Amino acid sequence: MAVDTNPDELARMGDGDPDEEVVMLNLLRYRDRAEAGHGVDGMSGEEAYRVYGKAFAELGPRFGGEPIWMGRAGVSVIGDEAWDIILLVRYPTRRHFVAMINDPDYQAIAPIRAAALADSRLVESSQLLPRPGGN
Repeated sequence: MAVDTNPDELARMGDGDPDEEVVMLNLLRYRDRAEAGHGVDGMSGEEAYRVYGKAFAELGPRFGGEPIWMGRAGVSVIGDEAWDIILLVRYPTRRHFVAMINDPDYQAIAPIRAAALADSRLVESSQLLPRPGGN
C-alpha cells in the first residue's frame, strides 16, 4: 500500500528537465474510514479526500497545479488492481510539482490525503504527442 511520497523517487524526478511540463496520473483507492488523527476523524475515505481536495484547490494554483480530468475507475482489463478514482493534474513544469511537494503548506495537507486513502499511485508523465490546437 502506497500513500506517501517516496523521497528517493521524488529526487529522481527532480533529475529530469526542470522546465518540462508534467501531468501526474493519480490512481486512488479510498479507505472505508479515514485514518484518525488528521482532522477527518469519523469521515469516510472519500469524504476525507474531498477535504484534501478543497485544500489542494486553494494551494495547487500557486504551483500551477491544474486538474484536467477526473473520473470513477472501472474494471481493470489488464492487471488486478482496483481503483476508485483516476485523476490527471497538469503542472507547467516539473520544478513546480517538486516545489509544491516540498512546500510546508502542502506538507501540512498531505497527511489528510494519506488518511483518506487505502492505496494510491502517483505517476509522472510527459507529453509525447502534440496537444490538439498545437499547444
